[in-house]
Amino acid sequence: MRILIVEDEIALAEALAQIFHKNKYTADICNDGISGFDNALTGVYDIIILDIMLPKMNGFDVLKKIRLKKITTPVLILTAKDEVADKVYGLDIGADDYITKPFSTNELLARVRSLYRRKANIVCESTLNFSDISLNLSTYELSCSNKSVKLGLKEYGIMEILIENGNRIISKETLIEKIWGYESDAEYNNVEVYISFLRKKLLHINSKVAIKTVRGVGYCLEEV
Repeated sequence: MRILIVEDEIALAEALAQIFHKNKYTADICNDGISGFDNALTGVYDIIILDIMLPKMNGFDVLKKIRLKKITTPVLILTAKDEVADKVYGLDIGADDYITKPFSTNELLARVRSLYRRKANIVCESTLNFSDISLNLSTYELSCSNKSVKLGLKEYGIMEILIENGNRIISKETLIEKIWGYESDAEYNNVEVYISFLRKKLLHINSKVAIKTVRGVGYCLEEV
C-alpha cells in the first residue's frame, strides 16, 4: 500500500511515515496543500492522509480539487478541528473518513486498512486471491494448495498490485511509481528482475497462474 501524507507539522508527518513504514506501507510526505494536490493527481496512491489547516492551500480546497479532477483515491482527513460542522463538510465534499488529533495509532491503522479494503473491494481481510493463489497480507506468503513461499517487500508489493488488478494490464511505469516511488530513479530492468523472481516463485508453488508480459505495455496475471 502506498500512502500520501499531507501534513504541515513536520514532526507529526515524519512520525506518521514511520508508523506506516513499520507496518510495511510506503509513505510519501507533503508539507503544504499545493504540493499535496500535485502529488495526489499522479493517481499512484492507495490512501491520502490529509490535514485541513495547511499552508498555500487548505485541506478542504485540496479535497475539492482532487474530486473535481476525478481522483477517487480514498481520503482520510486528519485534523485538530473536531467540530461536527467541519466533519460533515469534509465528508460532504468527498472525504471517506475523518479522525481527530490526538489519535490512537491502532485506530488510525485500522481506519487505513478499512479504506484500503473498500477501495480494493477485498472480501477477505487477510488475503488476496486470484485463481489458485492466495497472498497473505500479514505474513507476505504466496500460497497455492499446500505449498507457500515468502515474498520480499518489493515482490509482495508487485504481486499485490497484480492480484488486485487480475487480468488488467499494469504498466512498468505504474509499478515503478507505486513500489519504488514517484521520484525514484528505478528503471524498467528493476521491474523485470522482480517479475523474474515472482515467476520462479509461482513455479515453485506449482501454481497455474503466470505473469504475462504484454510487450511495450506491461504485465498482467493469467491462468495457463
